[in-house]
Amino acid sequence: MSTEAHAGTITIEQVDAAATFPLRSRVLRQGRPPEMPGDDAPYALHLAARTSAGDIVGVARFHPQDCPWLAAEAAWQLRGLATDPDVRGLGAGRALVAEGLTRVVALGGDLVWCDARVAAVGFYERIGFSVVTQDYDLTPGPHRGMVIELPIR
Repeated sequence: MSTEAHAGTITIEQVDAAATFPLRSRVLRQGRPPEMPGDDAPYALHLAARTSAGDIVGVARFHPQDCPWLAAEAAWQLRGLATDPDVRGLGAGRALVAEGLTRVVALGGDLVWCDARVAAVGFYERIGFSVVTQDYDLTPGPHRGMVIELPIR
């Protein structure tokens, strides 16, 4: 999958967890280790949005995890979605999520959920997620639970 951005073409590819750490650390986990539990699990799917110059400008992780709010046979969690502020709004985050959802469906997933930062709720709603909780505290601030139901294969 690719999208045009001011930095050229953005492609989405599967990467190892370590490739996501620099951007994750800079955008999401300032002052905390970039690693998250489950990063090295064999079922964790790490995706990166890469410019034609090879720079990683977006990252995301999808992994099987029961949804705390809705019952689903094959739920996956989206975690660690981050885009470089220099390319925000140009489609890298949307492309990462779209590719991740496509891959989760291919792996038999029927629902993806996330702990969305309140500031990012609008982004998730525009790509099809629905809010299913009130605000709750999760470092580094208020979040809302969001879900998207996936087509049955």
